Formats: sequence, structure tokens, C-alpha cells
Amino acid sequence: MIETERLRLEPLDVAAAQALAACDRDGRAWHAEFPGEDDRDAAVMVIPQTDLTFGCWLIVERVSGLAVGTIGFFGPPDDTGAVMVGYGLVPSARGHGLATEALRALVAYGFAQPSVRTITADPLHDNVASHRVLEKVGFLRTHSTKDAHWYALQRLDRQAPSDS
Repeated sequence: MIETERLRLEPLDVAAAQALAACDRDGRAWHAEFPGEDDRDAAVMVIPQTDLTFGCWLIVERVSGLAVGTIGFFGPPDDTGAVMVGYGLVPSARGHGLATEALRALVAYGFAQPSVRTITADPLHDNVASHRVLEKVGFLRTHSTKDAHWYALQRLDRQAPSDS
């Protein structure tokens, strides 16, 4: 678990991911608007993973104790040390700095992993709020595609993974 001032990031194990993917709310401390389609999609990516180091996390508000979103990696780093992140919050939790707080915590966790050199994200062009979150955390826009703007944050104090 990762704790911040206002949040707990709770790693999704396979059982929790299966419940999330199935939208099984039974006995779960979830906000009424949670989960959304993106949250369920993230959970589906976790189910086949055996190493959850680079998996998905619930974003839980400490005050309410309710899950209000998900954040996580799209899998382990590639051979260059790059790992991709994604995140989302229920509509009523947006605009309060929670995504920025959660992303800062996940970035710190990611860069604490020896194999991570770069963290990337690819929000859609019209997702201006996500662009601002990334920029607040220190990500720089690297390029754009037809659908998305790509951002990256480099871990400058680490050497690239060796081939040894």
C-alpha cells in the first residue's frame, strides 16, 4: 500500500481485479460512481499477471474510505526501462488534486524499482485535465499521434538497464 496525505493506493490482487472487472460491489467500499469502464479495463489487464509490481492500484480517499478511481502501470518496463501509466477518477472526485497526488505517489514508487528509467503516458488530445496532471508532476510532452499526446518523465539519476 502507498499512502499520501489524502489517499491510499491499494494494489489490486487477482481476486480484487476479478471483482472489479465484474463490477461485483458486494462488500466493497466503492464510491457510488465507481467503477467506470476504464477501471474495469485496467482490472482485466491485472488478472493474467503473476507479478503485480507493475499492476493496478485502487485510489482510496482516506477520509471516506471509498475507492474513487484506479491508477497503475500497463505492465512491466520494456528493455529500455520504460513503463506506461494510466489513471482515472470518478467524476465527482475530479478537480481536487487527487489525480496529481496519486500520480506523484505512483511515480515515486515506480522510480524506486531498479528496472524503471522512464515513465510514459498517452492521454487523448481532448483530455486537457490529464495533460495538466502530467505536467504538474513533471512530465514533458514528447510527441503526438493522431489520437493522443505522449508524455514522459525520465529518471535522471539511474543509468539505463544493462544487457548483462
